[in-house]
Amino acid sequence: MSNIMRFRMSERLLLGIGAINELPQLVRSLNRKKPLVGTDKGGCQAGICYRIQIILQNGNMDNTCFDKVESDPRIEIAYQCLKAAQESGGDVLIGVGGGSSLDIAKIVSVLLTNGGDILQYVGIDKIARPGLDTILIPTTAGTGSEVTPIAVLSDTKEHLKKGIVSDRLYSKIALIDPELTVSLPPYVTAYTGMDALTHSIEAYTNKYAQPFIDTFAIESIRLIGRNLRKAVSCGKDIEARYNMTLASLYGGLCLGAVNTAAVHALAYPLGGTYDVPHGIANALLLPYVMEFNLPSNPKKYADIAAALGENIEGLPEAGAAEQAVKAVVKLSKDIGIVSKLRELNIPEKAIDDMAVGAMKVTRLLNNNPRPITLGDARQIYRNAY
Repeated sequence: MSNIMRFRMSERLLLGIGAINELPQLVRSLNRKKPLVGTDKGGCQAGICYRIQIILQNGNMDNTCFDKVESDPRIEIAYQCLKAAQESGGDVLIGVGGGSSLDIAKIVSVLLTNGGDILQYVGIDKIARPGLDTILIPTTAGTGSEVTPIAVLSDTKEHLKKGIVSDRLYSKIALIDPELTVSLPPYVTAYTGMDALTHSIEAYTNKYAQPFIDTFAIESIRLIGRNLRKAVSCGKDIEARYNMTLASLYGGLCLGAVNTAAVHALAYPLGGTYDVPHGIANALLLPYVMEFNLPSNPKKYADIAAALGENIEGLPEAGAAEQAVKAVVKLSKDIGIVSKLRELNIPEKAIDDMAVGAMKVTRLLNNNPRPITLGDARQIYRNAY
């Protein structure tokens, strides 16, 4: 109760099937007329980028597309997109895709107005001026980046992912259309869904958890427990897709006010050094970090178990809390997520270096409900190996 909650989100939010068709009207509402669409190869191959360009053209809007965003994008990709934006003369950035595309749009928007080197903005509240207006359109149900003040890039020189956190990164408009997730392959659906689950579990058990945010977090967990398996096994099930986009949104709304913790910190070296997709790294490490954190708040972990559909009636609190870990392990297994680092061809000798790298992510480790030492980080990786 002593923690002061600060909650912000995008200025406007649209959620619903067919919402994408309102895009030209939304651009005009910002008094803009020349969008730059930033996306990845997957969005192009699925026809989503083409569909958006046609919608804009039918709204009498010229637009340019930058389609070189990659998973867990390198800093260099942000500079390439910046160059494309400058050359196109675009007056609004439309990020389309998974969290990587949305993060690149956020970063480029502030580089266009603030200039400088990307690395000078790494950390918290280091951006002086608002960026160019952004409209963020997720095509996955995972990161919730469309409503967060966070962007993450891979620094290939340090083999570590680095986060930029600033209210300047909030989008002008978040546009969420569940239909855009229907073409998502099962495996991507699986690991992006587990990313959303990680956000919500880490927010709910966070050292700085807030009752207001807890409401979003526990409902996100409940929705994922009921819908992720169906979204993976039957991608055209629009109800499951809708509920997963809602769960992802709720998870995203947790991040600005509370943020994530040790799972994300320990996941960063996996992405930065071994190019493991962010959602897979989180999904793999989640149960091991949960197991470490159980003593910090068994009641909350028991709540998570119940939200994931576990029958905890009659169990002692500690036993109910353990069911949360088992439920996460079972969910990951059911949707085909690997459970051990060795399955990702990560050498055991890398554990020490990964632990040292993870300990640098103090921005997130400070949120963890139980303090983590270098030795603890090593042991969690060993347990996950």
